[in-house]
Amino acid sequence: MEVEKNSVKAWLLAARPKTLAAAVAPVMVGSSLAYYFGSFKLIPALACLFFAVMMQIAANLINDLYDFLKGSDGENRLGPKRATAQGWIDPKSMKRGIGVVVALASLVGCILIYYAGYEIILVGCFCVVFAYFYTSGPYPLAYNGLGDVAVVLFFGLIAVGFTCYVQLLAWPWLVTVVGITTGMVVNTLLILNNYRDRDTDKLSGKRTIIVLLGEKFGRHLYFLSGLIAVVVAYISLVYEEAANVEIFRSSSISFSISFPMIYILFHCLTWRKICQIREGERLNSLIGETSRNMLIFSVLLSVSLIVLCR
Repeated sequence: MEVEKNSVKAWLLAARPKTLAAAVAPVMVGSSLAYYFGSFKLIPALACLFFAVMMQIAANLINDLYDFLKGSDGENRLGPKRATAQGWIDPKSMKRGIGVVVALASLVGCILIYYAGYEIILVGCFCVVFAYFYTSGPYPLAYNGLGDVAVVLFFGLIAVGFTCYVQLLAWPWLVTVVGITTGMVVNTLLILNNYRDRDTDKLSGKRTIIVLLGEKFGRHLYFLSGLIAVVVAYISLVYEEAANVEIFRSSSISFSISFPMIYILFHCLTWRKICQIREGERLNSLIGETSRNMLIFSVLLSVSLIVLCR
């Protein structure tokens, strides 16, 4: 691939557009939860979306840089080509780019102070620290079997929870459950990447949970993450509605609770392909599918929440 050094194309490739669904999905679900509780606000929702997308890009750039510096992105890499390793962006420029992206995210994130108070600054700082320590620092989470936990926490509980919080200024129990289940679905993208890279990660000393527990565990983890997430989300919606009305308001409303279950079909089809391919660069074709599935889940869950709005 011909890519001019430090060009716009190089930066777009480094941003990894296919992964940005991981930032959009939790904000969509968090805003739908705010709508469900009767407190949706467009401006803070858009501010959360911009902050989430920019922090996802920052995390991708940091990952690109520090995987290169740690030697994880060698010539035997199976995943999509990385900008720093390919020489498309030099390390010094990458550091500057990371600073610019984080600054833009923080600047727009300051809008949320008006809606949720100065304490929201701590949440923003926490997200920036996470983006850095995910693949760098003295104890990088992704290199020590904690990447999956971090993704469920930050792309699920925190992203969904605080998107809802800045609009609602409250944190009902449903927000916690839905946040965790959304994080589990988002994490299927990381599971797929780590499953593909299990052999090269092992050689480079990157101890992902799949490196530690094996290929078979990785296949089952992908399947169960999506399955458990959608089942728990469904049960939570049923319980929430049953607790608020003696009888479901109508058959159409009751049916709408089942919308997220449609996601299982797409999830299982992708998982079947993983089981057939097992290894190699052919697994890269499933990155887009997994991102698509993630968006399908978030859209279906959001539609259920909007239809069930109190």
